[in-house]
Amino acid sequence: MKLPCLKKMALIGTFLLFCWMPAMAGQDTLVQVSTIDALLGGLYDGTMAIGELRTYGDFGIGTFHRLNGEMVMVDGVVYRVRGDGGVEIVADTDTTPFAAVTFFETEMRREIPAGTDFLAFQQWLDTLLPNPNLFYAVRLQGRFRVMKTRSVPAQSKPYPALTEVARHQPEFAFEDVEGVVVGYRSPAFVKGIGVTGYHLHFLTSDCLTGGHILAFIVQQATVDIDQTSEFLLRLPESTAFSGIDLSQDRSVDLQQVEQKH
Repeated sequence: MKLPCLKKMALIGTFLLFCWMPAMAGQDTLVQVSTIDALLGGLYDGTMAIGELRTYGDFGIGTFHRLNGEMVMVDGVVYRVRGDGGVEIVADTDTTPFAAVTFFETEMRREIPAGTDFLAFQQWLDTLLPNPNLFYAVRLQGRFRVMKTRSVPAQSKPYPALTEVARHQPEFAFEDVEGVVVGYRSPAFVKGIGVTGYHLHFLTSDCLTGGHILAFIVQQATVDIDQTSEFLLRLPESTAFSGIDLSQDRSVDLQQVEQKH
């Protein structure tokens, strides 16, 4: 079911997606731009246009050039949750330094028990997923007693490390809020490439606010799951990417940024 604010965008999104179809990847492929360790290392310059990104999926998360906000792609429309918590639709000419998208098709749907918090949700869903070594696109729709998110404003060069940015990130707290949660559960073997475990973003049903999820408590919601067994990594060919040291273990930095406990 589309969010109310998405219905009016459906025809526009479908038309634009059709225009870009020749470059489309497989329907059951998770396509990722760059690596999470490159982002942790400060590579915030966009390397793929949003228009091209949309050829690879209609559902996903990421960020934008200069780390300018949190990306929520849902039903083919790309939204930016800005550092002030507001939301805007992103033009195809904007770019991303890191994103993950797929064409979402529901393969499993479950009601989430009322009162489930973010950690309990992850543990509960892990018991339902058949193969921990595959990727799963995850979409929650419903109402939340509590939702806590964050976003980040655009950064200026010389770019600070993502851990430093996270120390000053604006956070937003909502109560009794309706919306959609978009993201992935990724297997442990993508450490350094992607965010292992759960990485989820939120968009309110009126498409006015949202962000990267830090915590929530479910009031009434369903979760749709799309299992994905193909993974396509699009690496930047920039001078900055060729010069960054990706041999470091940045898992502690990622834990700080994602606030995983």
